[in-house]
Amino acid sequence: MKKNVFRLIGIIVLLFLLWRIVMLFVGDSGRRGGGSGRPPVAVEVDSIRTEPIREIREFTGTVFPKYQYIVAPKVSGRILEIRKRIGDWVAAGEVIARIDDAEYQQAVLEADASLRIAKATLAETHSQFALVKQELERVRSLQEKGIASPSELDAALTNFDAQESRLKLAEAQVEQREAALQSSKIRLGYTILSATEPGFVGERYVDEGSLLSPNTAVVKIIGIDDVIVRTTIIERDYGRIRVSQEATVEVDAFPAHPFGGRVARIAPMLQETSRMADMEIEVKNDSLLLKPGMFTRVYVVLSQKESAVVVPSKAVVNHSGQKGLFVIDSTGAAVRFYEVQTGIVTEERTEIISPPIEGLVVTLGQHLLEDGSPVILPEGATDGGRP
Repeated sequence: MKKNVFRLIGIIVLLFLLWRIVMLFVGDSGRRGGGSGRPPVAVEVDSIRTEPIREIREFTGTVFPKYQYIVAPKVSGRILEIRKRIGDWVAAGEVIARIDDAEYQQAVLEADASLRIAKATLAETHSQFALVKQELERVRSLQEKGIASPSELDAALTNFDAQESRLKLAEAQVEQREAALQSSKIRLGYTILSATEPGFVGERYVDEGSLLSPNTAVVKIIGIDDVIVRTTIIERDYGRIRVSQEATVEVDAFPAHPFGGRVARIAPMLQETSRMADMEIEVKNDSLLLKPGMFTRVYVVLSQKESAVVVPSKAVVNHSGQKGLFVIDSTGAAVRFYEVQTGIVTEERTEIISPPIEGLVVTLGQHLLEDGSPVILPEGATDGGRP
């Protein structure tokens, strides 16, 4: 009885093993037959389109004024008046502040008086020189006639030379006094602080009554009719960005207002520590909305085409070491794998340079597919893409 039971169990096990062998053989034959034995895979698809494509690189930066400068006195003194506050417009040459000029006006008066004294001395010296010159000519005439002695001629010559030196000294003193007067007037002019370039008052550092020393900052003037956006570019993008390329600038303060600009300058070197190069974007700021210090996002168009064959970027996959696409075949029930050469690549779209393809491409489920795998398309999917 026990032998019959064991025999029955052995027969059942043997039959089970034979069934598994047959099933493995059938499955292997199905795989060799091109995947007809695989169950179909549900996928998502999209269409292959011909449309414009642009490769845009995004950078972050900061807004700086086109120019800025500090208004500061060259002389010391107490500030009497400041006519501008932050945000005020200043024209070129407009007076911004005045320093107490009483001492400097007095210095001008003293220099003018010294000049008049020097001129009077010069006039007197001229008269004396003329007399000495006449005396020398008289002695020479008498000496030629044998009336004057050689010692008298020597004395006349000595007196002439001395008076000539006094004349040159008096002339030099006049020039010195004129220079001193001019210097006093210049220092007096330094008590008026004016703007050299037009702009807005960005900062004000002192108030009326403050005692200033030379080079003490009074106000900062900024020019923002045009602004500069400074950013950095990495080594990978360095060779693809050129001066005069168009750029778009966005700021958080005005998210719906993009600003157009252009690449103005690129540093001729990369920093060793960061491997980045500085770049400046010049932006027209006619609306005066861009302010220095704002954080910006800069978009530079690296390359663009008006007409290109494009597919969704998520449709491009690496399959068995090859970059390509799974394209729905003419039956609409299976896929074919095409190795492709890509061009411009963005986050959303990828340009296909070769081979020429059309129809629908798989955008989801590629990891389950092989060349020739059966697929199930979304309901309503046509050559136009997803429903």
